[in-house]
Amino acid sequence: MIPMRFAPCLKDQKIKPVIPGKSNRKKRIRHDKSAYKNRNVIERCFGRLKDFRRIATRYDKLAGNFFSALCLVAIVAYWL
Repeated sequence: MIPMRFAPCLKDQKIKPVIPGKSNRKKRIRHDKSAYKNRNVIERCFGRLKDFRRIATRYDKLAGNFFSALCLVAIVAYWL
């Protein structure tokens, strides 16, 4: 973990904040609400795909086999 005194500020690295700060924070951080909403959709998608043990533990050693299993699971998870 990086100590706070060495942690670079988001503005120094020209990174736009997507996740809002805590509600009790004294100085508010402006964030992009639409990007946060899209990020949440992607995170929920990954969470749903990781419910399948084969995907979460990556049983397949070859990238092609893993990708085909991932596509199959995505079809099953979102079609049913």
